[in-house]
Amino acid sequence: MKNSILITGATGALGGMVTEKLLDNGVEDLAVLVRDPEKATDLKEKGVEIRVGNYEDKESLLAAFKGIDKLYFVSGSEIQNRTPLHLNVVNSAKEAGVKYIVYTSFQRKNETESSPIAAVAESHLKTEKAILESGMNYTLLQHGIYMDLLPAFMGEKVLETGTIYLPAGDAPVSFTLREDMANVAVEVLSGEGYENKEFVINNEEALSFEEIAKILTEITGKNISYHSPSEEEYLQALKNAGVTDEFAGMFAGFAGAFKEGEFTDTYQNIFKITGKKPVSVREFLSRVYSNN
Repeated sequence: MKNSILITGATGALGGMVTEKLLDNGVEDLAVLVRDPEKATDLKEKGVEIRVGNYEDKESLLAAFKGIDKLYFVSGSEIQNRTPLHLNVVNSAKEAGVKYIVYTSFQRKNETESSPIAAVAESHLKTEKAILESGMNYTLLQHGIYMDLLPAFMGEKVLETGTIYLPAGDAPVSFTLREDMANVAVEVLSGEGYENKEFVINNEEALSFEEIAKILTEITGKNISYHSPSEEEYLQALKNAGVTDEFAGMFAGFAGAFKEGEFTDTYQNIFKITGKKPVSVREFLSRVYSNN
């Protein structure tokens, strides 16, 4: 059977959500790329073809991409080493005859080495360049900041401490729910008219952490304040709490990008593509904290 769509990262949060939504929409010619087929037995039972491979192994990618028309390429999680892995995916897709690639990239303003998230940005920028030069049709979905990570940015014990402690300054940030991003992907993969275009996929609102603290106060009835320390103080606090240097550095980098206004811009592409309004921060926080 020829599979027209292949989803990478199908056992992960975003890829898995996109796969399930495509199945719910009645898409039949569907395959997924997974490292461990044991983790995809539920998908196999639903009629999805399981293709085993990983971004490091080009031969596995060439085999997995055979007969595929559309590839939904979820960016890898190994940030430090993912540029060569991403180029493996793009080059393999082209060699295997994939006609159309949809890539989960990132929203940005600053593309230079001065960006606090330059290490994160590098692989996305090089991957986009490779896709544009490949000759394949493409859609670049430039994702904003995942709203799903907001509790982590605020701190797991925010209701106990009563303080959002993050060196993010006072610039507003546009947070976007992963499910809204998945809904966009499903429409792009199953619809028409999105070829050779770039879309920033983020929310229609941007809120400062001061505003987010006020919303959390209203939802929980607990007085939540916001404090923006220096990056040095923040890193030391995380170190004292036993957080790894890599994890602390990543969160500090994103906080620095928030502070510089990297994610202040808002767009209506989610509504334009899906016809649905994106979930607001207030709605999301109500879901997460209303019973606390």
